[in-house]
Amino acid sequence: MGEDVYDTIVIGGGPAGLSAALYAARQRLTTLLITRDVGGQMTLAQKIENYPGAPFIPGIQLAQTMLEQAQEFGAQIIYDEVVGLEEVDGVYRVYTRGSGSYLAQTLILAFGKTPREMGVPGEQRLTGRGVSYCAICDAPLYRGKQVLIVGWGEPAFEAADLLCRYQNKVYIVHKGKAEQPEELKERCDVKVIPQSEVVEIRGEIKVESAILRNLNTGETKELKIDAVFVELGYVAKTSWIKDFVKLNEQGEIIVDNLCRTNRPGVYAAGDVTNTPYKQAIIAAAQGTI
Repeated sequence: MGEDVYDTIVIGGGPAGLSAALYAARQRLTTLLITRDVGGQMTLAQKIENYPGAPFIPGIQLAQTMLEQAQEFGAQIIYDEVVGLEEVDGVYRVYTRGSGSYLAQTLILAFGKTPREMGVPGEQRLTGRGVSYCAICDAPLYRGKQVLIVGWGEPAFEAADLLCRYQNKVYIVHKGKAEQPEELKERCDVKVIPQSEVVEIRGEIKVESAILRNLNTGETKELKIDAVFVELGYVAKTSWIKDFVKLNEQGEIIVDNLCRTNRPGVYAAGDVTNTPYKQAIIAAAQGTI
């Protein structure tokens, strides 16, 4: 073919991809990491407290340290978006949006999941400054504060239970008819705001309030809060590889206990897989595998 063929190409620069690149490079495999950014969801956390050996570290700093460690052992990195995969003559071709295509003997898919956003003004601007998509990551930062949870169901209830442990006043806004969940009544000070939605997040340098709209009357009100925890689930943006590897009903890549997909030589790690635990340390462990 006349082109360089890497031993492995890692797609995604979160903890799974960075760990995979580090371990591959240390084994003297020619390793290329292709990612749009470094750190993935870790960079949304101002401070990570539950990553073993690196307590109280900003997510972006942990990501940068992991990247430098992988590069120290020879991993190459290209900042680009992967838009297609193809098996050609026994090797894999990776197509990118801006820098062409690359060949590899094996692939490691580690491009994570994307939190489902509210899509309201102020949300993106204040992400990491009061808007959070990970209660287990950020709850300790808001001890004794007033916090709002957007969502319903088990993830929202777990977030409420966790936030209550930090002596927070917790609100849950929900579009449907709802009362305080039975499982929270005895141990958690939660006020449910039913049949309402968030239409704006306000604040100069951090979250100061949320504008809520009643879906029955159309009336709006301003709720003073210190943080918004968005619990609307995560989206696995994998439709572009649905004919390449096997996915489950949630669009997650199905892997076995060695992180192998159904296609020989193609592996997957981290939040994009069907592993149920979506944490940085779990993603890093899968990348290592």
